[in-house]
Amino acid sequence: MKIALGSDHAGFALKERVKETLRQGGHEVWDFGTDSDASVDYPPFILAAAQAVACGSCERAIVFGGSGNGEAMVANRLHGVRCTLCWNVESARFARAHNDSNVLSMGERLISAEVALEIVAIWLDTPFDGGRHSRRLAQIERLTGGGGNPSPAGD
Repeated sequence: MKIALGSDHAGFALKERVKETLRQGGHEVWDFGTDSDASVDYPPFILAAAQAVACGSCERAIVFGGSGNGEAMVANRLHGVRCTLCWNVESARFARAHNDSNVLSMGERLISAEVALEIVAIWLDTPFDGGRHSRRLAQIERLTGGGGNPSPAGD
Protein backbone atom coordinates (compact mmCIF):
# COMPACT_ATOMS: atom_id res chain seq x y z
CA MET A 1 0.00 0.00 0.00
CA LYS A 2 1.19 3.55 -0.73
CA ILE A 3 1.13 5.56 2.48
CA ALA A 4 1.93 9.26 2.84
CA LEU A 5 3.42 10.59 6.07
CA GLY A 6 3.61 14.12 7.43
CA SER A 7 4.56 15.60 10.78
CA ASP A 8 5.70 18.62 12.66
CA HIS A 9 8.66 18.65 15.04
CA ALA A 10 6.57 17.28 17.93
CA GLY A 11 5.59 14.21 15.89
CA PHE A 12 8.90 13.69 14.12
CA ALA A 13 10.27 10.82 16.25
CA LEU A 14 7.00 8.87 16.07
CA LYS A 15 6.80 9.43 12.30
CA GLU A 16 10.27 7.99 11.89
CA ARG A 17 9.41 4.94 14.00
CA VAL A 18 6.19 4.31 12.07
CA LYS A 19 7.95 4.88 8.74
CA GLU A 20 10.51 2.19 9.54
CA THR A 21 7.79 -0.27 10.57
CA LEU A 22 5.71 0.43 7.45
CA ARG A 23 8.69 -0.11 5.16
CA GLN A 24 9.56 -3.36 6.93
CA GLY A 25 5.96 -4.41 6.31
CA GLY A 26 6.36 -3.91 2.57
CA HIS A 27 4.51 -0.61 2.24
CA GLU A 28 5.63 2.16 -0.08
CA VAL A 29 6.11 5.24 2.09
CA TRP A 30 6.03 8.83 0.86
CA ASP A 31 7.48 11.10 3.56
CA PHE A 32 6.45 14.74 3.21
CA GLY A 33 8.46 15.86 6.24
CA THR A 34 9.40 17.45 8.47
CA ASP A 35 12.91 16.07 8.55
CA SER A 36 13.97 16.87 12.13
CA ASP A 37 12.73 17.85 15.56
CA ALA A 38 13.52 21.52 14.91
CA SER A 39 10.42 23.65 15.45
CA VAL A 40 8.24 24.13 12.35
CA ASP A 41 4.66 25.06 11.54
CA TYR A 42 2.76 21.86 10.77
CA PRO A 43 0.16 22.87 8.13
CA PRO A 44 2.38 22.58 5.01
CA PHE A 45 3.64 19.11 5.92
CA ILE A 46 0.22 17.78 6.84
CA LEU A 47 -1.42 19.35 3.80
CA ALA A 48 1.09 17.67 1.47
CA ALA A 49 0.45 14.23 2.97
CA ALA A 50 -3.33 14.68 2.88
CA GLN A 51 -3.19 15.96 -0.71
CA ALA A 52 -1.46 12.73 -1.72
CA VAL A 53 -4.60 10.89 -0.58
CA ALA A 54 -7.04 13.46 -1.98
CA CYS A 55 -5.50 13.27 -5.46
CA GLY A 56 -5.12 9.48 -5.41
CA SER A 57 -1.32 9.26 -5.37
CA CYS A 58 -1.45 7.42 -2.05
CA GLU A 59 -4.15 5.17 -0.65
CA ARG A 60 -3.73 6.37 2.92
CA ALA A 61 -1.81 8.89 5.01
CA ILE A 62 -0.68 9.11 8.59
CA VAL A 63 0.03 12.48 10.18
CA PHE A 64 1.74 13.21 13.47
CA GLY A 65 1.99 16.08 15.91
CA GLY A 66 2.17 16.69 19.63
CA SER A 67 -1.54 16.00 20.14
CA GLY A 68 -2.65 15.20 16.57
CA ASN A 69 -5.56 17.65 16.84
CA GLY A 70 -4.28 20.42 14.58
CA GLU A 71 -3.00 17.88 12.10
CA ALA A 72 -6.45 16.30 11.82
CA MET A 73 -8.00 19.75 11.33
CA VAL A 74 -5.65 20.54 8.45
CA ALA A 75 -6.13 17.18 6.73
CA ASN A 76 -9.92 17.38 6.97
CA ARG A 77 -9.93 20.63 5.01
CA LEU A 78 -9.45 18.63 1.82
CA HIS A 79 -12.34 17.15 -0.14
CA GLY A 80 -12.25 13.37 -0.01
CA VAL A 81 -10.11 13.17 3.12
CA ARG A 82 -11.54 11.48 6.19
CA CYS A 83 -8.94 12.02 8.87
CA THR A 84 -9.48 10.58 12.32
CA LEU A 85 -7.55 11.25 15.50
CA CYS A 86 -6.88 7.93 17.21
CA TRP A 87 -5.53 7.28 20.69
CA ASN A 88 -6.13 3.53 21.12
CA VAL A 89 -6.82 0.45 19.01
CA GLU A 90 -10.60 0.68 19.41
CA SER A 91 -10.69 4.25 18.10
CA ALA A 92 -8.63 3.04 15.11
CA ARG A 93 -10.89 0.06 14.50
CA PHE A 94 -14.04 2.23 14.50
CA ALA A 95 -12.32 4.86 12.35
CA ARG A 96 -11.93 2.29 9.59
CA ALA A 97 -14.98 0.05 10.10
CA HIS A 98 -17.53 2.83 10.52
CA ASN A 99 -15.90 5.89 8.92
CA ASP A 100 -13.68 4.47 6.17
CA SER A 101 -10.90 6.73 7.43
CA ASN A 102 -8.18 7.29 4.86
CA VAL A 103 -5.96 9.53 7.00
CA LEU A 104 -4.88 8.75 10.55
CA SER A 105 -3.69 11.40 13.01
CA MET A 106 -1.76 10.64 16.20
CA GLY A 107 -0.15 12.68 18.96
CA GLU A 108 3.36 11.71 19.99
CA ARG A 109 2.99 13.50 23.33
CA LEU A 110 -0.15 11.53 24.22
CA ILE A 111 0.57 7.90 23.29
CA SER A 112 3.56 5.61 23.44
CA ALA A 113 5.31 4.39 20.31
CA GLU A 114 4.14 0.86 21.11
CA VAL A 115 0.49 1.92 21.24
CA ALA A 116 0.95 3.97 18.06
CA LEU A 117 2.27 0.93 16.21
CA GLU A 118 -0.70 -1.13 17.38
CA ILE A 119 -3.04 1.63 16.21
CA VAL A 120 -1.38 1.73 12.79
CA ALA A 121 -1.64 -2.06 12.40
CA ILE A 122 -5.34 -2.12 13.28
CA TRP A 123 -6.07 0.95 11.14
CA LEU A 124 -4.35 -0.58 8.11
CA ASP A 125 -5.96 -4.01 8.49
CA THR A 126 -9.55 -3.14 9.39
CA PRO A 127 -11.93 -3.11 6.41
CA PHE A 128 -14.83 -0.67 6.01
CA ASP A 129 -18.13 -2.25 7.08
CA GLY A 130 -20.24 -0.43 4.48
CA GLY A 131 -24.00 -0.80 5.00
CA ARG A 132 -25.56 1.98 7.06
CA HIS A 133 -22.13 3.60 7.35
CA SER A 134 -22.04 4.19 3.58
CA ARG A 135 -25.17 6.31 3.83
CA ARG A 136 -23.55 8.43 6.53
CA LEU A 137 -20.37 8.88 4.53
CA ALA A 138 -22.48 10.03 1.57
CA GLN A 139 -23.96 12.70 3.84
CA ILE A 140 -20.48 13.84 4.83
CA GLU A 141 -19.46 13.89 1.17
CA ARG A 142 -22.35 16.22 0.36
CA LEU A 143 -21.32 18.50 3.22
CA THR A 144 -17.76 18.74 1.93
CA GLY A 145 -18.32 19.38 -1.73
CA GLY A 146 -20.21 16.43 -3.14
CA GLY A 147 -23.29 18.59 -3.74
CA GLY A 148 -26.84 18.47 -2.42
CA ASN A 149 -28.09 18.75 1.12
CA PRO A 150 -27.53 16.03 3.68
CA SER A 151 -30.64 14.42 5.03
CA PRO A 152 -31.00 14.66 8.80
CA ALA A 153 -33.22 11.56 8.76
CA GLY A 154 -31.96 8.06 9.37
CA ASP A 155 -30.32 6.22 12.20
